[in-house]
Amino acid sequence: MNRLDANTWLTEHGDYLFRMARRQLHSDALAEDAVQETLLAALAAQARYAGDASPRTWLTAILKHKIIDLIRRHLREIELPRDADGEEAVDSLFRQDGHWAEPVRPWGNPDTEAELGQLRRALDECADRLKPAMAQVFSLREVAGMETAEICKELGITPTNCWVLLHRARLFMRHCLELNGFSKVGAA
Repeated sequence: MNRLDANTWLTEHGDYLFRMARRQLHSDALAEDAVQETLLAALAAQARYAGDASPRTWLTAILKHKIIDLIRRHLREIELPRDADGEEAVDSLFRQDGHWAEPVRPWGNPDTEAELGQLRRALDECADRLKPAMAQVFSLREVAGMETAEICKELGITPTNCWVLLHRARLFMRHCLELNGFSKVGAA
């Protein structure tokens, strides 16, 4: 592998790594931390990278371990209530009848959650197939919520070029989602 730096990895794979981390961690801040830790670990381990896999595959494998580490760290940081002696007071989480003292967050409808999960995966897969210029404009507009003028300034492109790239990206995403079983609105 040619020696790449973290900036190149971030430019070429950062959005993908962030989306993957965000899906697992459900937090932008934690996802950013996971990507940052991934890039630092990749820099430290770069000499051991044999090049058997693509850089994205290699970075994704590192990211998976970093996500697990963050989840473990978060679970260790959860503190249970303590009684007067400083012991964990697990019983205080429950009422006398054995039900939770505070209601548990609703889980939602499993069918709806599964459909949303399928849609998220399809969106990510389709976005990963966009040409780099279209992916950049689409991500900045639709994910980051940037205005056209900001995108043009950031990427050094004209408004016309921005709109063409965005239009093509949206058409591709629509077509790709339809091919993945997500039909047009109103269709059965």
